[in-house]
Amino acid sequence: MKKIVIIGPESTGKSTLCTQLAAHFKTEWVREYAREYLLTNGTDYKVEDLFTIAEGQIKNEETVSNTFSENYTGPVFLDTDFKVIQVWSEFVFNECDNRILKKVAKDNYDLYLLCNTDLPWVADELREYPDLKTREELFHHYQQILIDQKVPWVLIKGGAEERLPIAIEAVKAIL
Repeated sequence: MKKIVIIGPESTGKSTLCTQLAAHFKTEWVREYAREYLLTNGTDYKVEDLFTIAEGQIKNEETVSNTFSENYTGPVFLDTDFKVIQVWSEFVFNECDNRILKKVAKDNYDLYLLCNTDLPWVADELREYPDLKTREELFHHYQQILIDQKVPWVLIKGGAEERLPIAIEAVKAIL
């Protein structure tokens, strides 16, 4: 199975892209556990909560992965990973739990799709950074992490109608 992670700052179309890619490739996608956690527990989170969120993300990934047979070689899409939790932790708290960093070092993904900040901001009850300057700063954190690691990655940018074809071609290139 090929695991493709969609990452980037909030409100950059990650969940939408996961939904579209899963539909196109007739497969599944792993939802972002952080949203579920924060909707249940509130947005007054602490640095310690991020490891709990990371563990929930692993469970979501395992649940989806277990729905496939051992010989499935198609894609599965993930709406976040430990790199996202690392950036979130370092950005908000200027630190990151070592257990999260160890998980980042052991990532076993096949492709990253980095969503740019060029979509309009869409507010919801969980989003914290509506200003473009902060979103661009976060984008550069994600980009730097991807540059510094070995897994291939592709920048996803443009309007909503332009992003899906870019992502589809990137995924096809690793299948």
